[in-house]
Amino acid sequence: MSRLATATIHLGALRHNLARIREHASGARVMAVVKADGYGHGLERVARALHEADAFGVAAIADGQRLRAAGHRQRIVVLSGPDSAGDLAEMRRLDLDAVIHHQSQLDWLADDADGRPLRVWLKIDSGMHRLGFPAMRVPEVHARLAAMPNVADEIVLMTHFAASDEFENCLTARQIETFRTATEGLPGPRALSNSAGVLGWPDARGDWVRVGGLLYGLSVVEGRCGADFGYCPAMTLGTRLIAVNDLHKGDRVGYAATWLAPEDMRLGVAAIGYGDGYPRSAVAGTPVRIRGRTTQIVGRVSMDLVTVDLRDLPDAGVGDEVILWGAELPVETVAAHAGTIGYELTCGMTRRVLFMEDE
Repeated sequence: MSRLATATIHLGALRHNLARIREHASGARVMAVVKADGYGHGLERVARALHEADAFGVAAIADGQRLRAAGHRQRIVVLSGPDSAGDLAEMRRLDLDAVIHHQSQLDWLADDADGRPLRVWLKIDSGMHRLGFPAMRVPEVHARLAAMPNVADEIVLMTHFAASDEFENCLTARQIETFRTATEGLPGPRALSNSAGVLGWPDARGDWVRVGGLLYGLSVVEGRCGADFGYCPAMTLGTRLIAVNDLHKGDRVGYAATWLAPEDMRLGVAAIGYGDGYPRSAVAGTPVRIRGRTTQIVGRVSMDLVTVDLRDLPDAGVGDEVILWGAELPVETVAAHAGTIGYELTCGMTRRVLFMEDE
């Protein structure tokens, strides 16, 4: 059954999206964020499609190991930096960039006897209050890093936005100003914008942009899909009908018998469930596509199966393809019915899903 659930990754969409980001980035260099196994699309295949990116952003040194093993020579930035003093040696071995955001990391560098220069990004907390040095400490921390012989001369200055997906929210403007004030007079490239920052905040383009969701055609703005901004979805999740059954009016469907057939009708059973990564929280009424038409799931999502309404699809039968999300059905639409975001859905694919590629 698991072989019927397929995630098709569209490599041409990834390349299109990177080119589109370069148009939006106004000449800034592009870091392609490929953490979480390429947002669920597969780290190595995503990096292969995005080989023209200026750098890759990862969450862990292990991802850097995989990218180097696959032959990628771009800069690779570990976005949370070293987790222990011992990580510094492996980062140098792999030629990885380190984001430095905390006093502990600063101390590890100061105590490190290895004189080989490590490329460093200094993260500034401009208002997200998650990772980063407070703005008032930035000149001091920058001076300390610049004085270390084991830190490369060019120190990139970076921050992260908390609400850049809300284009009218003044928090981002305040963060931009906080960053500018904190870094005034300091040498080094600037890196402010995430995906939403690229779209909505031209004053924050800087020298680098760090883009994740848009690369995969995922929306970064509530109520909109990636296609609304000219980006193409890079994943189509599909399966097939494995049964078509006749129901009588009043028959109940699925676990806890929560859904009641409103009339005599046909019911389809599709081979996918939360064991594959389709969200259990998707409620009855969540759309799916069959034979080029939109219908909906009924009853509860189970581990291996979902049930779908075939009242308007009289010709649907066993073996028909069922599209759970893709170009015809934005993942954001499904996510809204499941009370989550598209990022979580694409990142949630399990090993039961068969991954395929097309151009």
